[in-house]
Amino acid sequence: MEDVRNAYRQLVKTHHPDKFLNEDERKAAQARMIELNLAYEEALKLTTNRRNAAASYNRELTEEEAIALADKMLRRDSPESALRQLERTKERSGDWYAMQGHVLMVLEMYESAHQAYREAVRREPNNNVFRQGALNAAVALKESRTFQGRIKKLVKKLLHRKA
Repeated sequence: MEDVRNAYRQLVKTHHPDKFLNEDERKAAQARMIELNLAYEEALKLTTNRRNAAASYNRELTEEEAIALADKMLRRDSPESALRQLERTKERSGDWYAMQGHVLMVLEMYESAHQAYREAVRREPNNNVFRQGALNAAVALKESRTFQGRIKKLVKKLLHRKA
């Protein structure tokens, strides 16, 4: 913002109508000043909007907000963004860890997914959905460590590079 202000002031000094004695030059300078003032106002709006957007994005979320945003990012096929949304809360219940496990499964990070689901189960031992998630992550982890699992991952990686 300071850079914008400094640039504006420098341009005002060089284009101010009072610097010109010739009437045509003064009118041209006046027109430039109008454009300059409009541009400066727009630049201030943009920097203010960006600052407000950044502040809004960086604010801490409730657990429910973080889970809802993570779910939305997953539906948009953006699991990395989903993880970032989850990290925006300090509250972490079984539901939070289950969502983290789900996102990590999508990212094929099976060991981390299994750990997340295990934490969800530790927090809510009677939740069968969390237990099923932990089991699915454990099976996926085991399969990914087999020869066939490694070949599958390699083929996926090669296909992804070509796309």
